Amino acid sequence: MDSQSQNTSLQRLQNVEKRIVRVLELAGGVMDELSTPSGSRKDLVNKQCGEFMQLIKDIQVTLREEIKSACEYRPFEKCDYSSRISNEICCKKLEYVISQLDQMKQTADDYQGAA
Repeated sequence: MDSQSQNTSLQRLQNVEKRIVRVLELAGGVMDELSTPSGSRKDLVNKQCGEFMQLIKDIQVTLREEIKSACEYRPFEKCDYSSRISNEICCKKLEYVISQLDQMKQTADDYQGAA
C-alpha cells in the first residue's frame, strides 16, 4: 500500500472515529431528552435518532470499504523474488545446455580426429 493511500485510509478512519464520537453524543442526548421529568420533545428525539441512524450507516459503509481494501492489499505484490528465482533456474538450464553442447562438440572433434 503506498504512502498516499495509507494517508487517505487513515483520514477516512479518523473521520469514522469522529462519527462514532458524534453517534455517542447523539445517543446520550436522546437518553437525556427521554429522561427529562417534563417529558421529551418528540421532534428533537426524532431528529437525533435520524442523524444517529444515518451516521451508523455511513460508519458501516466506510468500515466495509476499508476492510475490503485492506483485504485486497498484497504486501509482496511488487516483490521480484519469483522473477529472480525463475531467471536463476533459466540460467542453470542454459548452463546445462551449453555444457551438453560443449560435450557434443568435443565428441564430434574426437570422432573427426580419429577418422
